[in-house]
Amino acid sequence: MPRVTVAVRDSAGRTATAHVDYAVLAPVLGGYYLSGNADPTADIAGSNIRSLTQYRSLADGYVFPGWQKPWLVTLGRQGVRLNMVLELKHYGAPDAGPQTVTVDGVSYPVPAPNMTIQQRPGTTWPRAYGYGQVLAGQCDGLLARALSQYRTLGFGVNLQLASELDTDHEFGTTEGGVGYTWAQADARAVSAMRYVVDWFRARSLPVGTTFSLGVGGWDRTAYRRLHPESLMSRLDFLQWNAYATDAAHTALARFRRTKDWVVADLGPVARSRPVLIAEWGVRAAEVPDQAGWIATVPAAVAQLNAEGGPQIVRTNYFNSGWGTLTPKSTGLVALRAAYLRPPYA
Repeated sequence: MPRVTVAVRDSAGRTATAHVDYAVLAPVLGGYYLSGNADPTADIAGSNIRSLTQYRSLADGYVFPGWQKPWLVTLGRQGVRLNMVLELKHYGAPDAGPQTVTVDGVSYPVPAPNMTIQQRPGTTWPRAYGYGQVLAGQCDGLLARALSQYRTLGFGVNLQLASELDTDHEFGTTEGGVGYTWAQADARAVSAMRYVVDWFRARSLPVGTTFSLGVGGWDRTAYRRLHPESLMSRLDFLQWNAYATDAAHTALARFRRTKDWVVADLGPVARSRPVLIAEWGVRAAEVPDQAGWIATVPAAVAQLNAEGGPQIVRTNYFNSGWGTLTPKSTGLVALRAAYLRPPYA
């Protein structure tokens, strides 16, 4: 650790020496997401926004950089750090039937996705590739296609596996018509995510590639189940999302909640990992003064990092859904101002 030494001498020749150790902390990266994976270039121009979140289905034929998204390559090559969420959830592809994926001359048969997730009563349940399908190697073609495209970007990104596994599993899942409880789905997901990370790490990856697991972080028991040391030893970041959806929610409390669970419940490997907040936001319906709430975030993140434990290193605002900036112009001014304050600046 660096040290500053100060030695003084008075007129009588008496001396005293003091030492102070210090650490230089990198600034937290302020980040952003624009609804629909849209081009955020205009929104972030001239700002201190240096991190982005994007969402991709492995079923889509254009995972990296995405269909008609050359701007993503431009921003990445300019040094904006990308958090690319890779989902087994099926969207962005013309149909959900079986397919053959050919990558570098090798053909991979990929079956139709056999899992349903987000099984909230009264809703249409999204389809996804099942954890059993992943573990049987039946999704290797999807991984191979994504990797082949990823290698052309020219820079490394963080690969976040899934968006929010707790949201996917809350009402149980089915695979091939077999039902699984929330806890059972969590266990199956952990095994499948280990498989995916090991598959990627066994191959040549762009320099700077990192991995994380996508979790909303709103249920303590599920968060503990999804973060065994056997999986965390393969991941580079912890991740959770932080939203204000009640007038009583403070930034400090919303960012602190899951961190407290990490410190109390998880093992030493997990606690050693930095934190990437892929989504944070404030819902205007309950907190009309979004700008005022956003202004409190820098101090909250600074306090949490000063307390020790896992350090928050990226926070990407989710300008969509619960976090939609209303009006957008006012919200962007507040976000830009927040990201010019410590610990971001």
